[in-house]
This record gives sequence, C-alpha cells and structure tokens, in this order.
Amino acid sequence: MLEAFKFLKTDVQASEAVVLTYEERKKSRHRTATQSGKDLGWFLERGHVLEDGEVLECNDGTLVQVCAAEEAVSEVVSDDAFALMRAAYHLGNRHVPLQIGEGFLRYQHDHVLDDMVRGLGLEVTNACKGFHPENGAYHGSGGHHHHHDH
Repeated sequence: MLEAFKFLKTDVQASEAVVLTYEERKKSRHRTATQSGKDLGWFLERGHVLEDGEVLECNDGTLVQVCAAEEAVSEVVSDDAFALMRAAYHLGNRHVPLQIGEGFLRYQHDHVLDDMVRGLGLEVTNACKGFHPENGAYHGSGGHHHHHDH
C-alpha cells in the first residue's frame, strides 16, 4: 500500500492520480485507491484540505496527483454583487462550505439551502462539478473560536 505523509504544491510529474470528493479531500487520515487501483493511505496534518492539483508524496517516492471529483453542487450566478454577497452571508452564517468566484457562488447541493437562496431573489441551478470551497478565515490559525449571540 502507498502511504503519504506530506503533500507538495509544486508542479511535479506524478505517476499516479486519485480522484476525491471534497469530503475525502478534507480528511487528515484516509484510505482509498488510485485510478490505477493501487491502495493509498495518507496521514496529513489536521486542518489541511487537499486541493485539486496538489501532489501526495508517498513513503516509497511515488507521487500521486489529487484531482477533485465532480459532485452534486448548487450554483448561483448573478451580475448583482450585492445579492451574491447577501447570499454568501446567509450561507456562511450556516457554516456552509462555499466556493466563491467572479459572479458566482457554489455549495454542495442541498434543496433547503437552494430554497433559502431563491428566497433571496437569486436563481439556483444544480450541476455536477468539482467543488473548491474557501478554506475560511480561521484555517491554519489554531481553530475556529467564536460565540453566537441569540
């Protein structure tokens, strides 16, 4: 079995590839198989989310490229920056992993969230795409600490 203990952010040529969902990419310890069928396990620092294109370096020197799997997402596209900002605020208030791009928001498909966003006056479409959410303001800073006042 291939075992990885670190990741590389450089452009290196990998001999293996693994296709992973967002849920799999955010695990610090996981076992799966490469596209060629080789068993792969990784043991990484907690809190790191593997990004599309990163490379896992295995104990035997094998390099495995991480590829984001296409998965069910909801996508909100609008030229109205204020409406998108408002939707991002409400989704963030629910601690929803959120991908933010030029003129769009994307989150893992959830019909309840879709209805909420539609209620804010935006159109939601469902798609099957790679999901690359923001890491968040607390990523890598020792944890997320705040309190909600009710």
